[in-house]
Amino acid sequence: MRNSKQMLSYILQRLLLMVVTFLIIFFLCFILIRLLPIDPATGAGKDPEVFYMMQVNMGRMYKGEDGQYYAVPVLEQLVTFLSNLINPASYIDASGNIQYVSRWGYSWQISWLSSPIEILGRQLPPTVLINVYSIILSIPIGIGLGIYMALRKNKWQDSTLSVLVMLFISVPSFVYAFLLQYLFAYVWNVLPPIRANFDGSWFTWDMFKSMILPVLAMSFGSIAGFARYTRAELTEVLTSDFMLLARTKGLSRSQATFRHAFRNSLVPIFPMILGQFISVLSGSIIIEQIFSVNGVGALFLQSIQMRDYDVFQFVGMFYVLIGLVGTLVVDVSYGLVDPRIRMGGKK
Repeated sequence: MRNSKQMLSYILQRLLLMVVTFLIIFFLCFILIRLLPIDPATGAGKDPEVFYMMQVNMGRMYKGEDGQYYAVPVLEQLVTFLSNLINPASYIDASGNIQYVSRWGYSWQISWLSSPIEILGRQLPPTVLINVYSIILSIPIGIGLGIYMALRKNKWQDSTLSVLVMLFISVPSFVYAFLLQYLFAYVWNVLPPIRANFDGSWFTWDMFKSMILPVLAMSFGSIAGFARYTRAELTEVLTSDFMLLARTKGLSRSQATFRHAFRNSLVPIFPMILGQFISVLSGSIIIEQIFSVNGVGALFLQSIQMRDYDVFQFVGMFYVLIGLVGTLVVDVSYGLVDPRIRMGGKK
């Protein structure tokens, strides 16, 4: 009962800290983005007059007596933005109809007058798919390699795989991406170099085939990480006293390993697996750019390059939220999978 109260108190404290951290980052990003200059030729999209009119409707600008548009003070824009989240502002369009302002602003470059949340929703599927495929590939292979290395500790198989694991961990994923693209797409010509054109379904054979290379590029680092941690934890557990007791009671080596050692070694590895599933929505900016995957990472980079400030802010805060939630869930999972770990408890 006491441990449950301590866990609940710890979770509430972390939630409060997460909210405060998110708000601080949000306020900083909002203020800094609003201080960026807006060039009508590049930042106002295809119709600067509509752009400035919408900025006035959203409370970001006002039209002076001289006919020029001027920015509203940043703090006043922040108050207006927060109020629009609860009760969106409205205006009368040219036809006399009431229109409501989008809570999150609009895209002026990527998709004219589209809400950032709509654009993000359209580009989430490819990011989710390549991350899910990467998880399905990396978790069993990584854990399996780690088990094999632990059972062959200090033998040539362990030494060889350890060198390869350190190599894959040390080298950035975009290096594998370029290498895979060069070999499989240009030298051997067995896989397409970039993502297939979207034809209405993400589960066609052409789409799956075009995602093999980005999935492999994203999986190598995860496989190496799982293999290293599994080997380290399983090696430590195999040398524990309770394993000797299990063997003396008549269990074979394989029975003792998989019934006791492997289960105990999964305690610190499980949060890593959980973190992989949480990061499904985050994507990889560089990998998506190399293979022309039109996902969240590519959207974030595109919004920066095209100065689409509303989209840039929304996607950036989406990344921040995923990171904060992922960190909280991983930390809490340690106490759930191992009751010996006391979250928030005093010594």
